[in-house]
Amino acid sequence: MRFLVDECTGPGVASWLREQGYEVFSVYESARGATDEFLIQKAFAEGWIIVTNDKDFGEKIYREGYSHHGVILLRLEDERTANKIAVLRRLLRGYSGRLAGQFVVVTENKVRFSRIG
Repeated sequence: MRFLVDECTGPGVASWLREQGYEVFSVYESARGATDEFLIQKAFAEGWIIVTNDKDFGEKIYREGYSHHGVILLRLEDERTANKIAVLRRLLRGYSGRLAGQFVVVTENKVRFSRIG
């Protein structure tokens, strides 16, 4: 799997995903300040699954109809990097085969899937 890790999600998450053997594009490292529109289009054109904690991606996809190859929206009480990694670790262990093409909302306790676009 290939992940585009949004700037707000942070370089620590991007590094951890790389350590797990995934291909990663880190917005923090390579495209700071890029607009959500640019990132959604880049992710779609290049086949990345977006990892973000920015609710605006839901707006862009649900209301504005942007196409995507998958979005993981982290809606966490604890926004520290270690918690983001722990939640992603559980998600990838339990659902890695179901992420492509899905809009996935993940909290510390729940995973919700929606297929859109």
